[in-house]
Amino acid sequence: MLFASEHSNSHSISNTNFTLIPIMAPPTFSTSDSLYEFVVKEGNGVKGLVDSGLSEVPERYVQPEEERINKLRTRRHNNPPIDLSKLKGPDHKKVVDEIVRAAETIGFFQVVNHGVPLELLESLKDSSHRFFNLSPKEKSLFCPGVSPSTKVKYATSFAPEKETTLEWRDYISMGYTTDQDALQYWPNQCKEDALDYLKSASKLVRDILEVLIESLEVKVQESIVDIHSGMKLINMNYYPSCPNPDLTVGVGRHSDIGAITVLLQDDIGGLYVKLDEHNNHREWLEIPPIPGALVINIGDTIEILSNGNYKSAEHAVRTSTKSRVSVALFNFPNPTLKIGPLEELVKKDGVARYRRVLFQDYMNNFFANTHHGKESSLDFAKST
Repeated sequence: MLFASEHSNSHSISNTNFTLIPIMAPPTFSTSDSLYEFVVKEGNGVKGLVDSGLSEVPERYVQPEEERINKLRTRRHNNPPIDLSKLKGPDHKKVVDEIVRAAETIGFFQVVNHGVPLELLESLKDSSHRFFNLSPKEKSLFCPGVSPSTKVKYATSFAPEKETTLEWRDYISMGYTTDQDALQYWPNQCKEDALDYLKSASKLVRDILEVLIESLEVKVQESIVDIHSGMKLINMNYYPSCPNPDLTVGVGRHSDIGAITVLLQDDIGGLYVKLDEHNNHREWLEIPPIPGALVINIGDTIEILSNGNYKSAEHAVRTSTKSRVSVALFNFPNPTLKIGPLEELVKKDGVARYRRVLFQDYMNNFFANTHHGKESSLDFAKST
């Protein structure tokens, strides 16, 4: 498409000079394969689509109606955040009860006074935007196969090679081994903030896990917290503005497979938790952003360890007409660890609801599938 610009002071058409200025039209994709090539293989991501002037949601991103989050069937989680600073003091039991009650019911809660500096949280959001605002060429340096480390991956959706419908999300995943490796291989735009976040948030991870395990009232080895949460990974997620959020999902419904996840939301929000896994209508509970708060998510590992007394929650992310970021710290067992219910709990409950499985096998099963709800992962460990 060309636009004619008049530069003559004359009103005579015959004396008018025209300069032809090209106007770039949004890319068009004749097939689903060509869109896949642009978004996934060329590393443009969903952000590349949006930046190109996209005005409609491509068919490949239109979710089946049953997978969408219908806002008319949602309600807000209005419980106040839990003040972790009160774990040490006269309100200790009250705080413990609040954490345990949340873990036994929806598997999500928010915490404040958690020990992670608020300035770091703001800086972390800024550095996330800095990374995702890089050119596609710069971001693609971290794509699988070319990334300087197998622990660092820039990608889009969840399992695009297997998904019929793609998720409206780009992300950078950074696995932690040592500080030296993190500073060498993680992206310059976010590595220092991400590493500080990992170290600072790891203390509250330990505090919460100790509360949960002590509240089970069974004897455990001292290292139980470390061996079930020692592998750390940070995901920075970017959800570009979406022309029609009602048609898409940022992340499909699933539960996290680790011990617990610590999530930083920005002020836009979009996180939803499924209230009742047996509710065919899928009523969703919105977890609204609270300034200075972090979201805590109980993972499958803790549900299995507790023999089902604590619940990992099925959750999903809804998109927005505004772009947004979130940053998750995942805490996993070592892949060589066999996870299973604590023996004393099995005796106490009279039944083992889960079998012992190698965590590497549990991870392989999770990543071999697309997002289709909590049971698609937990069923792998259920006792037959």
